[in-house]
Amino acid sequence: MITGKNYIGKRLSGNGAKTYKTFNPLLNIENENEFVEASIEEINEAVFLASDAYITYNQRSGVEKAVFLNRIADEILAMDEVLIQTYCSESGLPEGRAKGERGRTIGQLRAFAALLEEGSWVDATIDTAIPDRIPAPKPDLRKMLVPLGPVVVFGASNFPFAFSTAGGDTAAALAAGCPVIVKSHPMHAGTGELVASAIIKAAEATGIPNGVFSNLNSSGIEVGVQLVKHPQVKAVGFTGSIRGGRALFDLAAQRDEPIPVFAEMGSINPVIMLPEALKNRASELANTYAGSITVGSGQFCTNPGLLLGIESGGLDNFIQNLSEEIVKIEPSCMLHPNIIGTYEKNKKSAIEQEGLVVAADYGSEVAVNYARQAIVTVEGKTFLENTKLHNEVFGPFSMVVKCKDAAELKAIVSNLEGQLTGTIISDNNEISQYPHIIAALQNRVGRIIFNGVPTGVEVCPSMQHGGPYPASTDSRFTAVGTQSIKRWVRPFSYQDWPNDLLPNELKNANPLGISRSINNKQTTAAI
Repeated sequence: MITGKNYIGKRLSGNGAKTYKTFNPLLNIENENEFVEASIEEINEAVFLASDAYITYNQRSGVEKAVFLNRIADEILAMDEVLIQTYCSESGLPEGRAKGERGRTIGQLRAFAALLEEGSWVDATIDTAIPDRIPAPKPDLRKMLVPLGPVVVFGASNFPFAFSTAGGDTAAALAAGCPVIVKSHPMHAGTGELVASAIIKAAEATGIPNGVFSNLNSSGIEVGVQLVKHPQVKAVGFTGSIRGGRALFDLAAQRDEPIPVFAEMGSINPVIMLPEALKNRASELANTYAGSITVGSGQFCTNPGLLLGIESGGLDNFIQNLSEEIVKIEPSCMLHPNIIGTYEKNKKSAIEQEGLVVAADYGSEVAVNYARQAIVTVEGKTFLENTKLHNEVFGPFSMVVKCKDAAELKAIVSNLEGQLTGTIISDNNEISQYPHIIAALQNRVGRIIFNGVPTGVEVCPSMQHGGPYPASTDSRFTAVGTQSIKRWVRPFSYQDWPNDLLPNELKNANPLGISRSINNKQTTAAI
């Protein structure tokens, strides 16, 4: 049942004076439930509870934390249709998408549970002492990863499950041993409360300390600002706009104790279409990319917003085919009136830039909050000179840049802002003729794709979901996959520490049986 209150640890609380409702963009009406924004007292209580809980939670074994994560997954599944219906009513997204995203969220939780059960993720490194070394004795040093402390996670607008309350940031932080305070996204506060209740139930059932998880409502920026400024908060996770992510990053840097903000932000995900591929497959590629540009109303951070090619008949055919194919696709509902309003504003701003040509713009009538997809083209020289054309248009929109030659293509790629992904479309061994372009693209992205589409992010250890700024605030880390746990930890060394007082991960006997580096040799053996 949705109460509209905040979870301060396991306690429901609604002491704030400000209330708001979520919105059903499909029906274009407000939803019934009213939500109470967290007060400053509730914010402080949630953070201090998390700080207290951290002392004991970070000492729990990997197996105990794994049981907790698996139980969260079980509790989410147990909600079944109530949760799915709430998700759909607050997002306008179809039931199939809701169930698919729930499955991804469950998969993330279980993947981190498996990581904890195995245990080697802590990167245990041991260099044993050499007391008779000349000219100075060598101490015994043992290092492993330890949790940072309470983490604030901001729910994302476009993924009410997978990047929100129990999404990747939360799952990774809990797995690392960090309590989590979620700043629920106002567009899907009901979905957030239901998922939060599943986490609380799981914590109570598995004996996890009160305060390891809290869920705070907020209709604006005030709650988020107070959380990031709170001295007991040790890190922040965010998925959203460049403006929002940068504001949090700056706020965290201004604290007396600056803290890391891991923000995954905007990206136009450039796609380089090489000449032979366009010559041979213009129609096929146009059909594929029409689908990729419009899937989910273009509301993915990996949407292909920039298509680059060298002037040729093949590129002309591709543009014509893409323009024909994309208007055949029925528009779909965007997440919220504010989001489609921003889409239309940014689309209009882009189209009004000098030198742009509208190749396709869905012209038929659409329902309220449905987005009209568009394709525009521009000359390479114009794109280089006007950096406003580099801005993301969040929605079913893509720009085709016509480069005069390979040198101009390389110059454009080299001058792009940081991106999450880059894609190369190539025929046969054509790609080998463009090593400098590939090298330039690699320097600007976090993941490079060959003959595919950027939409679709596999959740696995090898996935890199992050890139040079402004795609993310720290390109060394990923927001997807089990490696994302490393955002919420720091390396910590014990020197000449008594063996019986060491964590199990570092003890001589290796009671956990994990893989460790001992004197530069990776092994599961005891010392």
